[in-house]
Amino acid sequence: PAPAGLPGDPDPEEAVSDDSSRHGGRVRGFPHERGNWATHVYLPYIAQEEFLELLELLVSHARTYVPSLAAMEEFHLSLSQCVVLRYHWIEPFVRSLRERLAAFHRFFCVADQVKVYTNQNKTRTFIGLEVSAGHFQLLELVSEVDGVLEEFDLPTFYKDPSFHISLAWCVGDLSGKLEGQCLRELQDIVDGFEESAFLLRIQWEQIRCKSGNKYFSFPLR
Repeated sequence: PAPAGLPGDPDPEEAVSDDSSRHGGRVRGFPHERGNWATHVYLPYIAQEEFLELLELLVSHARTYVPSLAAMEEFHLSLSQCVVLRYHWIEPFVRSLRERLAAFHRFFCVADQVKVYTNQNKTRTFIGLEVSAGHFQLLELVSEVDGVLEEFDLPTFYKDPSFHISLAWCVGDLSGKLEGQCLRELQDIVDGFEESAFLLRIQWEQIRCKSGNKYFSFPLR
């Protein structure tokens, strides 16, 4: 497990306000309640300098359509929705994940298709890079993660997931402004970027689970 209390992590015992102005206008997917820990299983992506150069090109261009876009500061590919765990469930949940994921090997996927997403309640819009190769291995991982979620009677992942790495976000449903012409121009930037083929072929080496301010790592073999 990675150390708890990493910089920027909230103190789970602090009183939490739902004042959206404190976090860029984002709205919680579910209300905060003491003893509930927001939990998420994902593949972390460590951005290289060239990836950040591509990100800057994409976000700068997309801002000509939606000026409020903000670039993501960390990158990942989700294997679960954000679900709520009670504190005393965290240890058995992580133990079950570790057992189910122990047999998986490292693998590659390609994430090179620009796509626009909104969250379920349409309060945020995202630009992401969708996976075009490696979908089968990701579905196998999700199947095991779903099995753990079912043990704890928690929502499983989406039925037909569009696996992707989010690059930028904005408040509200602004998908209409980003799809069509803007999306085609962003795809042209990705296709024309010199390092694109190398950069966007990603080897996944570990799975992570974040629960509140606790991080757990599951290395792939």
